[in-house]
Amino acid sequence: MPPRSSTISNNFNFINGQRKPTQNRPTVHGGLFSNRQTHNPNKNHHQPTTNFDLQKWSPEEHVTVTPSRPSPSQHFFSVAQTLSPIARYIVDSFRKHKHWGPEVVADLNKLRRVTPKLVAEVLKVQSDPVMSSKFFHWAGKQKGYKHDFASYNAFTYCLNRNNQFRAADQVPELMNMQGKPPTEKQFEILIRMHSDSNRGLRVYYVYEKMKKFGVKPRVFLYNRIMDSLVKTGHLDLSLSVYNDFKNEKLAEEGVTFMILIKGLCKAGQVEEALKLLNKMRKLCKPDVFAYTAMIRILVSEGNLDGCLRVWEEMVRDKVQPDVMAYTTLIMGLCKGNRVDKGHELFKDMKEKRYLIDRGIYASLIEGFVNDGKVGVACDLLKDLINSGYRADLVIYNHLIKGLCHMKHVSRAHKLFLVTVEEGLKPDFGTVSPMLGCYTDLKNFEDFCKLLSQMESLGFSLLDDLAKFFSLIVGEKDKVLLALEVFDNLKPKGYFSVQIYNILIRALYDTKEVKKALTLFQELKYLKMEPDLYTYSNAILCYTEVGDIHEACSCYNEIKEMSFFPSVDAYLSLVRGLCKIGEIDSAFMLVRECLGNVTSGPREFKYFLRIVHMCRSIDADKVMDVISEMVEDGCQPDDVILSAVISGMCQYGTIEEARKVFSNMRECKMLTESDLVVYDDLLVDHMKKKTADLVLSGLKFFGLESKLKAKGSNLLPS
Repeated sequence: MPPRSSTISNNFNFINGQRKPTQNRPTVHGGLFSNRQTHNPNKNHHQPTTNFDLQKWSPEEHVTVTPSRPSPSQHFFSVAQTLSPIARYIVDSFRKHKHWGPEVVADLNKLRRVTPKLVAEVLKVQSDPVMSSKFFHWAGKQKGYKHDFASYNAFTYCLNRNNQFRAADQVPELMNMQGKPPTEKQFEILIRMHSDSNRGLRVYYVYEKMKKFGVKPRVFLYNRIMDSLVKTGHLDLSLSVYNDFKNEKLAEEGVTFMILIKGLCKAGQVEEALKLLNKMRKLCKPDVFAYTAMIRILVSEGNLDGCLRVWEEMVRDKVQPDVMAYTTLIMGLCKGNRVDKGHELFKDMKEKRYLIDRGIYASLIEGFVNDGKVGVACDLLKDLINSGYRADLVIYNHLIKGLCHMKHVSRAHKLFLVTVEEGLKPDFGTVSPMLGCYTDLKNFEDFCKLLSQMESLGFSLLDDLAKFFSLIVGEKDKVLLALEVFDNLKPKGYFSVQIYNILIRALYDTKEVKKALTLFQELKYLKMEPDLYTYSNAILCYTEVGDIHEACSCYNEIKEMSFFPSVDAYLSLVRGLCKIGEIDSAFMLVRECLGNVTSGPREFKYFLRIVHMCRSIDADKVMDVISEMVEDGCQPDDVILSAVISGMCQYGTIEEARKVFSNMRECKMLTESDLVVYDDLLVDHMKKKTADLVLSGLKFFGLESKLKAKGSNLLPS
C-alpha cells in the first residue's frame, strides 16, 4: 500500500472501499464519502475547479426549520439508508432547499455527471412532483445525456404516486419527442396504475393512445384492460376493446372469456353471456369456479332467473357443483323469496352428503319464516341440531319472530329460555316480537313477567321499552293500545321522559291532542324534568287546541334551557300567533328560526321575501312573489297573509295591502270570508303600529308625563 500523502485533494469521489490507482483515479482511504487523503502520482494533473469540499458535507448537518414547519430529518434518514451516496446527496439538497432554485442547481452542478440510473434512483423516493419534474428535465439537458427506460418509468411512477396521473399519461409523448419511442411496457405501467386505482376511463384513454403509437398489446394486457373496464362499469368500452382483440386475430384465453362473461352477467345480459360461454367451450370447458363466479355476480344483482339458467348450463356440462356453488345459489334464492327452490337444492346437498354450512340453515329458516311456514323452519332447526351444529342467536330470533306472528307466544318464550340456557345473550330483537304479541293479546301479566326476566338478564329496560313503544306507535291503529300498555306499566315504575315523548307525539299525530296534553300534565305532576322534545311536542298540542298562551310558556321554557324548539314547533307556534293577530311576535320567531336551524320551512323564507318586497310599495311585485310560491307548491296560509300585513303596515299602505288581498281573491287563493277577516287584521295591526309611533313621538318630545297627569286615554295607565 502506498504511503498516505499529506496533501488533501479537492477532487471528490464517492467510493466504497479501495480500488486500483490510475493516472486519473488516485488511491482513496476512508469511509462512505471518502476524499480524506489521496496519493496521486501526477499531483499537478487535476486542478480544483470549485470551492465545494465534499468532506464537509454530511446528511446529518443542521437545517434551520421554522417553528411552524416540522423537520423532515427523520423521513430523510429512513429513506437515505437505501440510497447510494450521490443519490443521498441529491435528495438531501432537495430536503434542505424545499423548492427548485439556483441553490439546488448549484448543488447539482458540483457533481461531475448524473446518470440515468441515478435519476431513476432519486425519483423513486421523491414525494414532490414539481421538484421531481424539474430535476428530470434538468438531467436531460446535460451534455451527451439521454434518459433510458428506467428513468422514464421512475418518473411515471413518481407522478402517479403523487396523484399526478394525468401528467404521467403524457410521459409517452415526452419519450417520443426525445427520440425514445415508448414500448408496450410503458403503457402497461400506466394501465396497471389506473387499474389499481379503479380509473376505468383513464385505462381506455391509455389504450387509445397505444393505438395511436402503433403499439399492439399482448393478450395479457388486453385482458387487463377489459377487466378494468368491466370492474368500473364500462362494459360497452370493454366490448369495443374485445372487438379490436378479435380484429388483431389474437386467440382468446379462458380468462378473456370469463372477464366478459362476468361483465355481461353484472349488466343482466344473460343471453349474451351464455353465447360467450358456448364459444368458451370450444377452447376449454368451464369449471365449477367459473360457474360459481357467474352465479355470485347474478345473485349480487338479484337476477335469480339468470342464476337458475347458469345452473342448468352447469348441469348440462356435467360439472359437479361444489359446496360454495350450492351455498351461493341457496342463500341468493332465500333472499329473493324463492326459498322452496333453495330447499330443493338443500335436499340435493343432503343426498350427496355434502357438508352443509350453518349459514345455509339460517337462510332457509329466515326464508320459511318470512313465507309463514314456521313448521318447516322448526324442522330445519331440529335438523341443524342433529347435524351437530349449535344454533346461533340470529336463527333463534327468526324462529321467535315467526312463532309470535302465528300467535304461538308460549313456544316462542320457550325458545327464549333456550337462548338463555345456552348463554347466547338475547337482545332486543329476541324479546321484541314477544312483547308485541303480548300487547296484541292484551296479556299484560305475562308482559310484565317478561320485563322482569329481561331486567334480571341485564337488559337496559327503559331504553328497550322506548324502542318497543316506537315500534308500536309506528302502526297508527295501535297508538291507543300502546297508551293502554303504558297505563299498566306506570304503577310498576316502568316509565321515562323518553317514553312520554314518544306517546305524546304519536297521540298528536293521530289527532288525540287532549290525551297527549293529559300525558304532558301527568309528566309535570310526577316532577320529572321535561326535555326539549317534550316541550316541542307540547307546543304542537297547545297550538292545535288554540291555547297560544301555554304554547308560548313552553317556548319560554325551552329558551331558559338554552335550546331552540323543533322546526315543527316553530311553524305551529307562528301559525297560532298569526291567527290571533300577534304578527310582530310571529315575525320575531320567523327570523329566529331561520337564524338557528339548518333548513327552515319554506313559508318562513317566503315570509321574509314578501316583507322585503313590500318596501317597493307595489302590490304587483308582492303578488309576483306569491305566485312564484304557489308554483313552488307552497299554498298561501296565515303565515303568508300575515307577512303581507306586516310588510305593508311597516313600509307601505293599507290600500296596497288591500290590492294584494283583492288579487289573491281574483286568483281564488282567498275566499270572501277570509278576505273580510284579514282586512280586519290589517286595520287592527295598522292601529297598533300607529299607536306605537305616537307613543314613540311623545317619549321623544318628553310629553308622556304631562299626558299621564291629565289622564289622557292615548297612553296606557
